[in-house]
Amino acid sequence: MTDQYAVVGNPIAHSLSPQIHGAFAAQTGEDIHYGKHLVEKDRFADFAREFFSGGGRGLNVTAPFKLDACRFADQLTERARAAGAVNTLAKQGDGSVLGDNTDGAGLVADIRDNLGWEIRGNKILLLGAGGAVRGALLSILQEGPQVIHIANRTAQKAQQLAQDFSGYGRITASGLDAVPAGFDLVINASAASLSGELPPLSPRSLAQGCRTYDMVYGAEPTPFMRWAEQLGAETADGLGMLVGQAAEAFYLWRGVRPAVAPVLDMLRAELRNKRDASAK
Repeated sequence: MTDQYAVVGNPIAHSLSPQIHGAFAAQTGEDIHYGKHLVEKDRFADFAREFFSGGGRGLNVTAPFKLDACRFADQLTERARAAGAVNTLAKQGDGSVLGDNTDGAGLVADIRDNLGWEIRGNKILLLGAGGAVRGALLSILQEGPQVIHIANRTAQKAQQLAQDFSGYGRITASGLDAVPAGFDLVINASAASLSGELPPLSPRSLAQGCRTYDMVYGAEPTPFMRWAEQLGAETADGLGMLVGQAAEAFYLWRGVRPAVAPVLDMLRAELRNKRDASAK
């Protein structure tokens, strides 16, 4: 019998998860069906309960339900507890539901494996202090950076986040107007790129040979990526993180780790085709 999986969110029409997991299933020979569900904002628990009681095996969870999924899960992985949010639910053999957060693992896998960039021993700057940063911090810290500095418009929020994760490694924090100089890797997890804006960051924050990563992705480089390119930095967007977090969820569900590169290449080609088509 084909195992049932799905992604749930509101909105959800834009989600690439069915396409990604369909490609993973075809690649690995796993017999799954993967759906997409729009759920009313106060109905997540009811939907998830019905999905799992009806034989569903796993859910990917996107905005605005990651906190609801955290409350729904019977157990949480360490990275889900650290993030305080869940993006993957998995039915266990005893009938309980495990909550995980695969965002950080997807980010690290993209930076380390796809891009070949170093995290260990380097100085890392994280822009933003919201859920995206909280979801990524533990996985980055586990790679052994020299230091992580969190910079946010509201310095107090960055400082609180640094304190929350201080037991895992060396973390400092400030407002965006007080960022130290000389970072080896800068990761933009702020909301600026979503609105086509540039975070107010001094060029001196980028060390010579700096690499920059924007969690947002699209057919064109983000304003942050264009700014960094002008300063001579290497740049990457977050499409690889999207595919990487999905691969981590697929592995949690099926015990099989799919190859990310061919799926990433497929999505990148589709983005280019859409861009070219809209330009005609």
